[in-house]
Amino acid sequence: MSLLNQLFNRGVFGTKCKTCLHMSISRIKLLQNKRDMQLKHMRKEIAQFLQAGQEAIARIRVEHVIREQNIWAAYEILELFCEFILARVPIIESQKDCPPELREAISSIIFSAPRCSEVPDLLQIKNLFTAKYGKEFIAAASELRPDSGVNRTIIEKLSVSAPSGEERLKVLKEIAQEYNLNWDSSSSEAEFSRKHEDLLGGSKHISGGAVLPSRAPAKQVSFSPPPSNGAHYTQPTEIKPEPQHIIPAPRSLIQTHVSSTNETQPSINNNAGPVRETRPQSSEILEKARAAIASAERASAAARLAAELVKSL
Repeated sequence: MSLLNQLFNRGVFGTKCKTCLHMSISRIKLLQNKRDMQLKHMRKEIAQFLQAGQEAIARIRVEHVIREQNIWAAYEILELFCEFILARVPIIESQKDCPPELREAISSIIFSAPRCSEVPDLLQIKNLFTAKYGKEFIAAASELRPDSGVNRTIIEKLSVSAPSGEERLKVLKEIAQEYNLNWDSSSSEAEFSRKHEDLLGGSKHISGGAVLPSRAPAKQVSFSPPPSNGAHYTQPTEIKPEPQHIIPAPRSLIQTHVSSTNETQPSINNNAGPVRETRPQSSEILEKARAAIASAERASAAARLAAELVKSL
């Protein structure tokens, strides 16, 4: 019975694998023809942008052209691998393990299946090989392990990383040469070679010599209450604020501020009378502090007397 099951499963695998491979080859050819038409149209648009002097738009559009060209090249390699596996399906059926000469083709299709959504038949082929060779074999190809055997060109063409500046400049020059454009590529070369500043880390320097806004700390006066035994009372000590470092402002800002101050000063002097100083003197503050301390001492003495009366009762 087990022998009949093996023969039946072997025939089912071969039939399904051949059907999926035929479908993949036909779909890849259709997609290549469609993508070829799109690439020609996109390259023509970029040539028009270069001719009109809109190089900034052309530099952005060329990234999409490069991505489409990479997918087109990957599909061409996958088509060859599908035809190679299709011709050797009987060998795959007869052997339990993957043949060494077919490892690169099978691993490349397994790696490309989730990245080529336009060819869903590749996912069915991946499921068939998962059932035959196990999940460990599939994981090695999907995760690009050292012994996976995935084609290097397939990995590069299906990469999602942005193309380099040299590659974009090369494609722009090819398009200009294809449409016989007298295009000066100096500005694009300077743009591609320029290193952009990382703005996520903040600005690296402060432009100008603007004064940093800082709030001057108020003067702090510490009071020490006089001892209850009638010892000599010490005067409050004034705490001096620490000196602040101020960045000098530009000369143009200082001249503008001085000129505006000179213009508004006469009107203030003529309209306003003598200004009185409203800030209280230090002697008044000391008198108020002494009165508060005296009232606090009287309250504490009354509390002590009340406590003694309670104890005597």
